[in-house]
Amino acid sequence: MTNYEAPAWQKDAFNCPHCGAFASQTWWDIERTNFSNSTRLTEWGLALCSRCRNYSMWCDEKMIIPSSGNSPLPHPDMPENVSVVFQEARSIANLSPKGAAALLRLALQQLCIDLGQEGKNINKDIGELVKNGLQVEVQQALDVVRVVGNNAVHPGEIRLDDSPEVANSLFELINYIVDRMISQPKKLSELYASLPAGALEGIKKRDGEAS
Repeated sequence: MTNYEAPAWQKDAFNCPHCGAFASQTWWDIERTNFSNSTRLTEWGLALCSRCRNYSMWCDEKMIIPSSGNSPLPHPDMPENVSVVFQEARSIANLSPKGAAALLRLALQQLCIDLGQEGKNINKDIGELVKNGLQVEVQQALDVVRVVGNNAVHPGEIRLDDSPEVANSLFELINYIVDRMISQPKKLSELYASLPAGALEGIKKRDGEAS
């Protein structure tokens, strides 16, 4: 999984919110013009992506267009049913951090099903994954998305309207979980299957004798 550089005000390169590529950005001022003069709107700006040639619009150092804001694109190996909800959360990330967090909790619930769990109770599903040897880092990522997502739909101690960056970090955590639980095992399985047939047969015999 490649590193993600979140878009930021006046940053000369970041992952484009339109195409997802890490690309240089050219910044432009916005001016208000009338018949006699023009006034530079210092709190407004445009960033042009060198890769896809699409603009992002900023106000008071925050991206307002596209509404996905700083949230990353879904991991390439994310299951389609999870990706649909992930993209829906991206579409409202700037407008409603609470709504995005709630949708990402739903995405996590669907991801638990893809990981072999029931998908009815996320807390129980995480517990079952832990019993099966889940790495502590992945457990923590799962629980962060679960707890923050719960607080988005129920009164709690986490105020997402006051801390939109917390909600935004959930996108990265979902991608991290997909990378650790789906992408990396898939790559390892492909590498293992590429070993010479004789070597694979020898491994089977070795493990058969050991058992």
